[in-house]
Order: sequence, then C-alpha cells, then structure tokens
Amino acid sequence: MLKWYDILFIIVSLIIIILSLLQGGKSEGASGAITGGGLNVFVKQKERGSEKVVTWLTFAFAVLFLFMAVVISVSNGKLASSSEETSSAESALALLPYLHF
Repeated sequence: MLKWYDILFIIVSLIIIILSLLQGGKSEGASGAITGGGLNVFVKQKERGSEKVVTWLTFAFAVLFLFMAVVISVSNGKLASSSEETSSAESALALLPYLHF
C-alpha cells in the first residue's frame, strides 16, 4: 500500500518532469546539430526572468527528490529488516490495483 511519503515522492517527480519540459532549449535543436548551426552549445548564456526561476525550481526539486529517495530507501530498509519479509511476487501483486492501463 502506498504511504503518504510515496505519494509525495510521486508528486515531486512529476513536478520535476513538468519543470524540465518547461525549460527552453539552449541550441537550435536537431536541425541545428545536423547543419552545424548549434555550435555555440558551450557558450555561456545568461538566464533571465522566468528561465532563471524555472532553472532554480528544477534544481531545488531535484535535490528534494534525491533527499527523499535516500530517506525512503533507508527507512524502508530498516522497516523491512525488522518486519516479516515478503517476496517480490507478493509485493508486485499488492501494486496491481494501482496500475491503470
């Protein structure tokens, strides 16, 4: 069963995906790479306004995501060693009601 921190972890990961998609491209894309137009990839470009906010939010949520991943992993490791061990098949079957295809 999903616990509150699992749901929070999923929400944070979805926010990271959305923020990553909101970031603008730094080059001209695939056509610029083929034609040679994207040669200024390593040129330092100053981010301003909303681009800077989205970049910092992405970084902050990525740090939060990594911190939560470590904390959840450590806490689940301690809980699994102290409680009854379940097989991976039983764990997979427990998640089936939450999968929607």
